[in-house]
Amino acid sequence: MQKKFDQELEDRLVRYASIDSQSDENSPTTPSTEIQLNMLNLLKQELTEIGAQDVELTGDSVVVATIPGTVPGPTVGFLAHVDTAPQFNATGVKPRVIKGYNGGDISFPDDPELVLSPEEHPYLAEKIGHDLITASGTTLLGADDKAGVSILMTMTRHLLENKDIPHGPIRIAFTPDEEIGRGVTEQLPKDLGADFAYTLDGQEVGEIEYESFSADRAVIRIEGVSIHPGLAKGKMVNAAHLAAKIVQTLPQATMTPEVTDGREGFIHITDMNGGSSEMEIKLILRDFEMEALEAQGDLVRQVCATVQATEPRAVITCEIYHQYRNMRYWLEKDMTPVDLARDACRELGIEPLSVPIRGGTDGSRLTEFGTPCPNLFTGMQCIHGPLEWVSVQDMALATELCLSVVQKAAGTDGNSAG
Repeated sequence: MQKKFDQELEDRLVRYASIDSQSDENSPTTPSTEIQLNMLNLLKQELTEIGAQDVELTGDSVVVATIPGTVPGPTVGFLAHVDTAPQFNATGVKPRVIKGYNGGDISFPDDPELVLSPEEHPYLAEKIGHDLITASGTTLLGADDKAGVSILMTMTRHLLENKDIPHGPIRIAFTPDEEIGRGVTEQLPKDLGADFAYTLDGQEVGEIEYESFSADRAVIRIEGVSIHPGLAKGKMVNAAHLAAKIVQTLPQATMTPEVTDGREGFIHITDMNGGSSEMEIKLILRDFEMEALEAQGDLVRQVCATVQATEPRAVITCEIYHQYRNMRYWLEKDMTPVDLARDACRELGIEPLSVPIRGGTDGSRLTEFGTPCPNLFTGMQCIHGPLEWVSVQDMALATELCLSVVQKAAGTDGNSAG
C-alpha cells in the first residue's frame, strides 16, 4: 500500500539531509544558527509551490502552513524540526541509499572501520528487503528529524493533490532548535492554532509516545584565586581542582546516563570549560517525575555548597534552568490524540507501542503550553551519530499513519488515503 510514497520520501530525505542545519546551544540567537534558515526558507518555498495556504515564517523562526479541511473537524497540527544534533559532525553529509537491504553488515565508504551490524542492532535485522538511507561514515545522517520533515511534506503534497480525502483543517509547523530545547516558545500554540498536534520525531514503527522526561539544565561556575604558580603557595585557589571535586562528588555509579535505563533518571555532565582561575560545568538533569527532578537539582546545589565549604576563598554558583516537562502530566487527562493514533496504527496492521521517551520532543513543551502533542514514529535509528539510518518503507508507514489520523479525527474512515 505504501509504495506510492517510497520514491518521494527517499528523494526528499536525501535532498534535505544534504543541507547542513545543525543547531548550536551556545548561540543566543533565534534560530541558533543561520544555516537553519536555509532549510526553513526552502520548506516555506516548497509549501507555497504545492499549494499550501497561510504559509509564513514566524517571528520565532517557525514555518507554519495550512492544509484546508475538506470536511468539518478539529484542527490537527503536525510538527517536525529542521535542526540536527550538535553532538556529532553534521557538515558535509553525503546520504546514500541501500536498495533492498540483504541483511548483512553495512560498511561506510568514508570510514572503513565503521560497521552497522544487525547483530548489534536487532531492529536492522527486521528490515531485509527495505531501502535504507545512511550517511557516509564521518557525519550523522540527520534523519532526526529530516525523516519527519520528509514525511510531513509528502503528506501535505498528497492531501493537497487529493481533495477527495476527507479531513478537517490541518496545520503544519517546521521548528528550529529542537535539539537544544528551544524549538517551541509560548507563542507557538497561538501561531499553530491546532486543537491538538503530533510531532513526527519517534523511532521504531508503532511508537506512539505520550511520556517524556522532565528536564532542567544546571550551570555551575567556579571562580578561583589566580596568581603566578611560582608564587602560589598559600594563595592560589585552583578552580579546575574544585571542578574536579564537584564532578567526583556527584553520583557516578547510580545516576549517570551510562548506568540508567527505563524509568530511571540521570544527571549528565555535558561540558566543562575553563582553567585554573575560572571553570564552568554544564549539566542536564532528567527524570520522569517532578519530585525526583527537583531532588536532582537539590543534590547538585548541595554538592556545590559542600565543595564551597572546603574553600571559602572561591566563589561557586549553581543555577538551575527549566527546560521541559513530562507531557504525560497533561495528556493523561485527555488521551484523545493518543487514542486516535493508536486506532489508526492498528488499522495499518501495526500494534502501537507506547514507551517513555528518555528525552524530550517539541511536543513536550507544546503540551506544557496548552496544545496536547504526543509523538509518532518515523523509523529513524541510531540517531545523533555516524551509524544513523532509516528505512524508506518505515517512513512510508508513518506517512500512511498521518493520513489515517487526520481522517479519523474528522470522524471518517482512515483508509481513504487517495
